[in-house]
Amino acid sequence: MQNSDAMALSATLLAVAGELTQRIHEGVVARGFEGLRPAHGFAFTRLAPDGATVTDLATHLGVTKQAASQLVDELVRKGYVERRPHPDDARARLIVLTERGWACTRAAEAAAADAVRTWGELLGEGEVRALRDQLVRIAPNGPIRPAW
Repeated sequence: MQNSDAMALSATLLAVAGELTQRIHEGVVARGFEGLRPAHGFAFTRLAPDGATVTDLATHLGVTKQAASQLVDELVRKGYVERRPHPDDARARLIVLTERGWACTRAAEAAAADAVRTWGELLGEGEVRALRDQLVRIAPNGPIRPAW
């Protein structure tokens, strides 16, 4: 692959990721969850299903522990997460989704399904499944994080 082809593919993948992020965010807002930013959704992907420490979240998001702690403080104030004692480390706190956080996560899943459904209409379901399978081969383990 030539450099120009690689750049075109890179730009296209970034554009698709950006559009998908925006569509999911808009879908979450349309379902009644306001006061959130797309970065919150990236945090939710790490917090579900079993919670995480601030350090885990910082690593997942590619930010400092201080930035992750500020994000958690904001999500606690908005009622999306809560801090609990860590079951294995008395010094750490486990950040877990509240019922409101889980409801928001379900709204994001529905918004993602709506967005991807349009891809199926454009490409066909088989092509979308093949695309997913190929992308999983390239990046099997994430992490799912914003492009700061």
